[in-house]
Amino acid sequence: MAQFSTSPFPPSANPLPINAPIISPHFCASYPVDLSIVRKVMTFRDGDFVVTDINGNIIFKVKGSAFSLHSNRVLLDAAGNPIVTLRQKLMSAHDRWQVFRGESTNLSDLIFTVKRSSMFQWKTKLDVFLANNTDEKVCDFKVKGSWSERSCVVYAGESSSIVAQMHKKTTVKSVLIGKDNFMVTVYPNVDHGFIVTLIVILTAINEAAQQAAGTGAAVGSAAGAAVASAF
Repeated sequence: MAQFSTSPFPPSANPLPINAPIISPHFCASYPVDLSIVRKVMTFRDGDFVVTDINGNIIFKVKGSAFSLHSNRVLLDAAGNPIVTLRQKLMSAHDRWQVFRGESTNLSDLIFTVKRSSMFQWKTKLDVFLANNTDEKVCDFKVKGSWSERSCVVYAGESSSIVAQMHKKTTVKSVLIGKDNFMVTVYPNVDHGFIVTLIVILTAINEAAQQAAGTGAAVGSAAGAAVASAF
């Protein structure tokens, strides 16, 4: 069971203006919850993305689908039961992801959608729309921050009400074995299954951007070498 928070962040001045849980009331607590995320760098294979409480008890795991038409992830509980399926929409200019209940990908089971606020960003900005927010004129939640520093904040809508914060946790061991460690503080009465799902999507979007940048740099370097060798 998730434990009381020891986070350095102060309580949010404005409580979450949504009473209902996003994924399940099972993931809501009346106190702040600290979660630790350990992830092997650049991979989503089974067991390579694990979420624990501050005592090291596994709360969630992520199962990836490397060989499918869509880029899918499944969030599992500690026993391996599917909670939600995360699916990236193909040919989406804003890196749109949809989240469904269980292992479903039917629109009737859609819970929420996440997309980048704009196509080109220096800082992380994601908009989150619940399934009933079909016109998507105003987001229900927003994620802002710096992915490179693992410092991001989740807000309720366009307000300043903080619902969760992420910060990096670096150890010598984690660097040596190629693991990415960071902490997430989930504020009271906020669905931490929902927050973890947002972080999985945030990770996937930023890793895809890093891979694309690396591929572009490699192609450019190879092209430059080919031109140079021609003279």
